[in-house]
This record gives sequence, structure tokens and C-alpha cells, in this order.
Amino acid sequence: MSLQKWTDQIPEITKIRNYQPLFWVNDNYDGVIAANKKSPYSMDDIEDASARLDRFAAYFAKYFPETQDNDGIIESELNAIPHMKGFLEDYYDVQIQGDLYLKRDDTLPIAGTIKARGAIYEVLKHAEDLALEQGILTSYEDDYTKFGSQEFKDFFADYKVMVGTTGNLGISVGVMAAALGFNVTIHMSDEAKEWKKNHLREKGVTVVEHKTNFTEAVQHGRNQSQADPKSYFVDDEHSVDLFLGYTVAALRLQKQLEEAGVTVDANHPLFIYSPCGIGGSPGGINFGLKQVFGDHVHSFFAQPTHMPSMLVGLLTKEYDKVSVADFGLDAKTNMDGLAVPRTSGFVAELMHHYFNGGLTVSEEDQKALLSKMIDLEDIHLEPAALAGLPGPAYLFASQAGQAYLDQNNLYDKMDQASHIAWATGGSMVPQEEMEAFYQEGLHYL
Repeated sequence: MSLQKWTDQIPEITKIRNYQPLFWVNDNYDGVIAANKKSPYSMDDIEDASARLDRFAAYFAKYFPETQDNDGIIESELNAIPHMKGFLEDYYDVQIQGDLYLKRDDTLPIAGTIKARGAIYEVLKHAEDLALEQGILTSYEDDYTKFGSQEFKDFFADYKVMVGTTGNLGISVGVMAAALGFNVTIHMSDEAKEWKKNHLREKGVTVVEHKTNFTEAVQHGRNQSQADPKSYFVDDEHSVDLFLGYTVAALRLQKQLEEAGVTVDANHPLFIYSPCGIGGSPGGINFGLKQVFGDHVHSFFAQPTHMPSMLVGLLTKEYDKVSVADFGLDAKTNMDGLAVPRTSGFVAELMHHYFNGGLTVSEEDQKALLSKMIDLEDIHLEPAALAGLPGPAYLFASQAGQAYLDQNNLYDKMDQASHIAWATGGSMVPQEEMEAFYQEGLHYL
């Protein structure tokens, strides 16, 4: 379809082309029961992934001291952010009903970003599969601390792991695969920050830089990996294992909410706002949450106004067949972790049945929110991690959000609602870079 026809038929396209922030409701969502009939994945897959991470817990506790306090489980805290809620109400001139929390994936051990979930999981699954095939691991009941032994490192040194990335996925894959002993190559696009490349090189990872965008960097990596039978490619666009690794977050969040005394049911709705690049992490997490909480959880993805790849993919139902460039967007964003011009077709088609909607955030708002999060909550996030934060304000301030609450009979329940903005990274950002982000944000306050 031509751009003119899309613009004529889809009202949101005009706002998108003008870089206007918007809140969008997915009319393709028919409820969890209907969605699950269209999905090849289920709670069994989530529990299988969770069990695999549990098997590796002893290995992490022994070789990664930062995981010892949590018995080798890689997880982040859930923090209430009441001061930031108050600021959002003032900034967007709206009253947000319910409590606001931040899911602190910016502090995840080992990699410091949300990518530590799916990426580390996929590397572990590949390592486990190889070890079982070659008989150096005898069964799932074997001692998994073996994965830190010299014998295992020497074995994995004969194998390669590759990935294409804008940064954070590469850090998670690179750090984990290198720790196990793999020969690791990371293909990085123009958007990748210099400090991320340097961090990987310090870990013994080969970094290949491409003067191109994310999609083409991924293709370069995929081509090189496919030419080598001993190479394994972590494919951000198509990987099922990556997706399933993220789903485990839902079981962990369920436990955290119970421990915090937060109820999720028909009268206590849960709203999740997740930054979205290629779609794997918000897709996997929200797929898991739908299995755990059903229709009581309302999931929205968040993207930059300059890079709404998932949004245009879902609106047009062309998924990965369209790029933001097809809509005349410049694809320039400070939120480098979300700098993906084309969504994952695999994730987008599946999540079109599960996402309740999405939103876009301006560069100016992201920068202002980053600085205010430091001032009010003493939390230092990377730019991409702020994308979901305006979600609750958009929900109550926009016509689409108001209509969503009305259609789902939620108005009289919102004072008992919980809102969670998912923070995707930040703890590894060098201090001087974070200070530059902070100073830039002050100009917009």
C-alpha cells in the first residue's frame, strides 16, 4: 500500500509523520484466551525456561559474586516512585490514579540492562545443549558449577557466538558468552555508544563496527555466522529462545508483587509500560505476564516518536515489511537502545494478539524525565529506559486512553490500579555520560 493510502486510512499515521507523541489502543486484542489459541507458546515454555535458569543458579552464585545475595538468580527490584508520579501529574497536567512503580532492570546483575534476561538465557541454553551433546554434562541433574571450570572453557573455546546489536544485547551476549569461554564477535551499528564497544573489548570480545543501521548490522553478523558451522548467531529479529528468556520475568514479578502486598485481579488492574526496540524484551515479558495474570494485566509498549517501528508495523499489519523510513521519519533518537528502524516480524505478529496498545515519547520529554528521575528518586537511567514512564499520564490524558478505560469498565477501579514502568538500563553508563544526559535534560525543564 502507498504512503498516501496508509495516511488516508490510518488516522495515527499523520501524527507519526509529524513526530507527535500518541497513545494507541490495539483493536486486534481479543483477550488472552483468544490470543493463546493463536500462539505456539504457553506457560509450559515459560516454566521450562525458568527451570533452566534455576539449574544455572549454582554456577552464577559461585562465579558472579553480584548474584550471591539472590542465590544465583538474576533479578531486579521493584521500587515505588511516588515523587516521580507527582512530577508526571504536574508535567502532563493530569491526575494519575493508582500507584506507580519502576521495575529496576537497569540494575540487573552481570549486564545492567533488560537484555540480561533473554540474552543471557539464550547463551546458557546454547551452552547447555552443546555440553549435553558432547557428554561433558551428563544430565539436567548434573553439577552446573562445571560451566565455570577450565575443562568447559577449553571446550567452548572451539565454538563461536555472534550477534548484531545497537549495544545492550551485545553486552549481555558478549559478557556471558566470553565468561563461558566462547569466541565472541559482536556486530554493532552506528547508534552504539563508544563506551559499550570499549566495555566489550575489555571483556575479550571482538567488536566489528558498521557504518549502517541496526537492521543491516544484524544481517552482516548473520551472514558471517552462517558461513561457519561452529558459530551460533543470537538473532534479535527471529530468536524464540531470546523471547522465551524474557518471559520468565513474569513469574519473578508475580512473586515480587505478592511480597509487596500488591493485588492483581479484576478490581486491581495492573498496567505495564515497556520500552520497545526490536520487540523481543517487551514482547516476551508481556507474553509471560498475560499467562500469569490474564486480562487483569494491561500491556503497552513505548517507542521514540522518531523510531516507532513496532507501532507502524502493527498499524499497517505489515510488521517487519515496513521501516520508519517508509513514513518519512529521520530515525534519529537519543534512545539508542530503541534505535531500530524495522520491528521483528516474529514478535510483532505474535504480540499483535497480546499487546493492549502502545505509545510514543518525544526526545524532549525523555530528556526532561531522565533529569527529573535523578533529582526526585536518585535513579540514574539511560535514555531508552525512560520511554515507558509517561505511559500512565498518557492513559489518563489522551482520548484513546480514556476510551480504553471506558470500554474495559476500569474507571471505578483505577484508584486500586498499579502502574509499572519498566526500566531497561542505566547502571553501566559511565558517570561522565550520565552527567551529560542530566545537564541536557535540565534545558527542557
